[in-house]
Amino acid sequence: MFTKILIANRGEIACRVIKTARKMGIATVAVYSEADKDAMHVAMADESVCIGPPPSKESYLVMDKIIAACKQTGAQAVHPGYGFLSENAEFSRRLEEEGIVFIGPKHYSVAKMGDKIESKKLAIAAQVNTIPGYNDAIDTPEQAVEIAKGIGYPVMIKASAGGGGKGLRVAFNDQEAHEGFASCKTEAKNAFGDDRVFIEKFVEEPRHIEIQLLGDAHGNCVYLHERECSIQRRHQKVIEEAPSPFLDAATRKAMGEQAVALAKAVNYQSAGTVEFVVGGKDKSFYFLEMNTRLQVEHPVTELITGLDLVEQMIRVAAGEKLAFTQADLKINGWAMECRINAEDPFRGFLPSTGRLVKYIPPPEINGVRVDTGVYEGGEISMFYDSMIAKLIVHGTSRDQAIARMRDALNEFVIRGVASNISFQAALMQHPRFVSGDFNTGLIAEQYPKGFNAADVPHDEPAMLVAVGAAIHRQYLARNATITGQMPGHEFKPGSEFDVLMGNERHPVIVEQADGGWDVRFGNTQYALRSNWQFGQNLYQGTLNGQPICMQVERRGSAYRLFHWGMQADVQVMSERAAQLLALMPIKAAPDMSKFLLSPMPGLLTQIAVTVGQEVKAGEILAKIEAMKMENVLKAERDCVVESLLAKPGESLAVDQAIIAFK
Repeated sequence: MFTKILIANRGEIACRVIKTARKMGIATVAVYSEADKDAMHVAMADESVCIGPPPSKESYLVMDKIIAACKQTGAQAVHPGYGFLSENAEFSRRLEEEGIVFIGPKHYSVAKMGDKIESKKLAIAAQVNTIPGYNDAIDTPEQAVEIAKGIGYPVMIKASAGGGGKGLRVAFNDQEAHEGFASCKTEAKNAFGDDRVFIEKFVEEPRHIEIQLLGDAHGNCVYLHERECSIQRRHQKVIEEAPSPFLDAATRKAMGEQAVALAKAVNYQSAGTVEFVVGGKDKSFYFLEMNTRLQVEHPVTELITGLDLVEQMIRVAAGEKLAFTQADLKINGWAMECRINAEDPFRGFLPSTGRLVKYIPPPEINGVRVDTGVYEGGEISMFYDSMIAKLIVHGTSRDQAIARMRDALNEFVIRGVASNISFQAALMQHPRFVSGDFNTGLIAEQYPKGFNAADVPHDEPAMLVAVGAAIHRQYLARNATITGQMPGHEFKPGSEFDVLMGNERHPVIVEQADGGWDVRFGNTQYALRSNWQFGQNLYQGTLNGQPICMQVERRGSAYRLFHWGMQADVQVMSERAAQLLALMPIKAAPDMSKFLLSPMPGLLTQIAVTVGQEVKAGEILAKIEAMKMENVLKAERDCVVESLLAKPGESLAVDQAIIAFK
């Protein structure tokens, strides 16, 4: 067994590998860019080495720097995590030549199966069902359009070295094929250092199901059942679960055996995943690709099998045999994972960067697990992907797993940057998700105009009114105990208030009761009992005898409540104050309709127009790169360019003006 390994990655997955290595008694080396000098994985590792500037192509993607760090520290093996160099056959081969063990498959397996074009050819040769498409690299956008027309729209344009939704576009017409090809090549080159792109038919209404594999150097290979990964937004996974609510035992066995056969064809050694697209009615399945690395969603497999996949990868790399057979692998309960990302669901899921002013994950009890690489006070950088944490739960049944995930999302406190927690909470209570009746198009179908607060209806909004009133009354009661008040004129909080929520005004009466407050308005009465204190982020207790938990932010007499993914702003005041507030004029926001504003912090990579140019609706205006994704900004209507207010290469802030129009 190794005594020291280096993790050629960052963030959550680097921390994840360090935890397992520590459990196994193995020393660890972290590598980091200048942007990550204060990162959690650097603090956790036994040693650390700086490998360059923030851009990944100058640090985490530079093989020579990783190899030099291994030699400098005496690391005997490298775990690549996922992304970066994890599926780079040249990196695996270089390590082998230097006498350093790659904790992953052999370089020839990576070359054959990690490359989407080559792996598809191999699957065809093995008589595995594959999706129709053009399986060679495409050189120009014009060629891409001709091939797409020959296959028939819709088509999927994919980077050969892609992953994580990067370097992937779906095109429904010639224009989208032309533009999608260019974006895929750019993203693939920036993220993976390989800009080859191919095209295949896009199967409509599919399920995305993947099989987890483990193989060793002694000819043994098993499948660890499946993961359901159909809840996706823009081809990036949002929620994963294991097992799938869709598969039956016969289909599971057939997919697993086919995945093992493919792995054995390339002498696969390590953890890997074979991805399939599965038809909705007859459960027919087609090979998509093989990921020759650990997957982001591997924890759900760990929770239903009881195996530590990182440990298994290390043991296989050290030459050990698998300690179990296919017959030993049972499914225990149900697991789910939500990817908690730094993105604003109310602004089209645009990336959000900055400091984590508050970061309080739910406690890891009752089947809850949090994998993260950040901490309160740390920075979410524009240079890397948007993941803050992975929230994973395990239950005896799917219903219990959903309930535990809802509670855990409700307790997760993130402030300073936007997060997608509200969106995840909405999905967790969506009838189609709860029923298991969904496909990869669920999010696009259910939220065609994007996501907003109206998409998260609260079961009982009156409850939020009651909680806001009770919290405010408790605050007033605390103020009444402050010393230094004039004798005979002490402040005495009242019991009658007006609560404003949205456009509605609710007269309420709040009275102190044993252990809490009783709140009445109209014919409704709530009994709130809690030992909550100001300064805490979570209001926990009971409401009419039932457990309640919600996040609270206070600004004077205004309270922002977060519950079941819904954000509610309530203001509690006297009746007179409410009347005066209603008379105050509302100041109109400035008109910014004649400007192209940056929707996110990022790097301006291109301005596609010139001063005086007449632009038609739908034409490209500019491109911004943020968190390894290229974002194309297009004209919403016909216009004429008056002036350019930013230059390519400039770092943009949110809402910074880029172009002014006449």
